[in-house]
Amino acid sequence: MKPVRKVVIPVAGLGTRVLPATKSIPKELLPVVDRPLIDYVVSEAYEAGIEQVILVTGRGKGAIEDYFDHAFELEASLREKNKTALLDAIGRTVPKAGTVTYTRQQAPLGLGHAVWCARALVGDEPFAVSLPDEIVAERPGFLKQMVDAYAAIGGNIVAVEEVPREETSRYGVIAPKARKGSLIEMTGMVEKPPPEKAPSNFRIIGRYILQPEIFALLENQERGAGGEIQLTDSMNALNARQTFHACICKGVIHDCGSKLGWLKANLDLGLKNAEVGAAFGAYVRSLLG
Repeated sequence: MKPVRKVVIPVAGLGTRVLPATKSIPKELLPVVDRPLIDYVVSEAYEAGIEQVILVTGRGKGAIEDYFDHAFELEASLREKNKTALLDAIGRTVPKAGTVTYTRQQAPLGLGHAVWCARALVGDEPFAVSLPDEIVAERPGFLKQMVDAYAAIGGNIVAVEEVPREETSRYGVIAPKARKGSLIEMTGMVEKPPPEKAPSNFRIIGRYILQPEIFALLENQERGAGGEIQLTDSMNALNARQTFHACICKGVIHDCGSKLGWLKANLDLGLKNAEVGAAFGAYVRSLLG
């Protein structure tokens, strides 16, 4: 069984749910406390043992590439002023040469199409997919938990969390077959079912481990909901041929693709921040009276 060495992170989206902030800034660079969203997602991947990060970019996303590169003028200025802590902090954002690669999604044809665009860089091996809207700050991260589960059971794995049944119409949920601890064998996935028809209340989170056979399915996948090539459609087709498990991950994941979710993430992680958490907590308590 081949190990999971690569992660595909689609970053070509327009971020319309958080406009007008994303009119000139890629949504993946929106800060949560003092780090952009993409930094949290890439750090989570490295913690899981990922060796190669593949970013599927789009027009106007060049600033993401710059973030993972040296800022020579800034570094020189910090070095001259002997601000070593800040210099070390930005140095940690620069990966080893050749470990981050980029490919372009030239048309907004959906998540499935974005993943398919990375096929040549992934090759014939299992790979992870992480959506940059959803961030995990705790350790072990969700991807680490999934990679550990994959080492034990193989196949395909999606991350899930339990939600109130009345909220199933907002998410994709799994159809369970059998459960053992934190792993649930699945028979399929259903997009946004009404509560009375939902096969479960485990919603799919933006973390996946997939086998490379998904690419052949995506290549011939017809457009689905929203006129886009949906990853879920090909995953359901693959589920008919290979095993799929859902991993109930421990911890909190923040969906920063909406304004409310982004604000919640800043509040939660701001209160936990070693540098400003205490003062920030005092300020929040003062607002609450």
